[in-house]
Amino acid sequence: MNVEGTILAGPEFEPIEGRVIVEDGIITAVEETETAAESIVLPAFVNAHTHIGDSIAKEAGAGLSLDELVAPPDGLKHRLLRAADRETKVDAMRQTIRLMEATGTAAFLEFREGGVEGINMIREAADRSDVEAIVLGRETEAAMHAADGFGASGARDGDFDQLRNATRRAEKMFAIHAGERDATDINAALDLRPEFVVHMVHAEELHLDRLEDMGTPVVVCPRSNLVTDVGFPPIESLCERTTVALGTDNVMTNSPSMFREMEFLAKLTGLSDAEVLAMATKHGAALADRNYGVIEPGREAKLLELDRTSDNLSYVKDPRRAVVRRAGQADIKRVHL
Repeated sequence: MNVEGTILAGPEFEPIEGRVIVEDGIITAVEETETAAESIVLPAFVNAHTHIGDSIAKEAGAGLSLDELVAPPDGLKHRLLRAADRETKVDAMRQTIRLMEATGTAAFLEFREGGVEGINMIREAADRSDVEAIVLGRETEAAMHAADGFGASGARDGDFDQLRNATRRAEKMFAIHAGERDATDINAALDLRPEFVVHMVHAEELHLDRLEDMGTPVVVCPRSNLVTDVGFPPIESLCERTTVALGTDNVMTNSPSMFREMEFLAKLTGLSDAEVLAMATKHGAALADRNYGVIEPGREAKLLELDRTSDNLSYVKDPRRAVVRRAGQADIKRVHL
């Protein structure tokens, strides 16, 4: 398979005219050459933090605080999940996964509620899709063993030492929310030596130093943080200290479109377009230890083709900037997963 057009190639996503040569799902070459193709070719996205179980309750709970919306065990989200039947929850998650595929997402990292049964439901929802569901169980050690690892709600919600040790023994991924409401749970979260932390809205200088010293990556979810009125993370400072990936968080409050997340982030910060695109692709792939997210030889060919002749993208002068700040689902020509 060859994919031709303007290729956002390599770790800096440099635009080149040419073709990507793919054999057995692996990129074998990126050739710079003239083509007649009117495509922009980029790595497919990795959504580094989601909660898709609450797909049953989109835009519910307007005006509620973060705790009222999602805090376990009795936030609105958890009450609605308990009240919904299994078929409805699986169907709603399946629709969300279809939307992620339609908007160019190759994989998502899910913090999944509901114990082992919650893991079973999301596996069922994802079984007809080419999107990779990397699922972190919550609440119990059994859920961790049934999943790809453990996703902790936050250090203030209990003692996770035992679950952290069990996850390490199982050689699986451990991640945790931290610094979403305030800074008081950040040090305790970092003491657990997680593979990554999520949110860090209230990270202070000492926390930034620890992240840098430990080499701990961070996932930020800026749209979610503003919707829940907890603030805006110090993303530029985080990017100076560690690897930062991008997630869309709860489907209840945000669509799982990485296009929307990138545009929002780019227009509210001074980050370069290359850095924002890296947060939506290669950094999330690195968190998940996956060999995609960059268009270069040896990588898996998880690719996204945009139509450069669409009404939205025609006359674009800077394709990388256009992908980050302008493109959307309507511009997609093909998704190669």
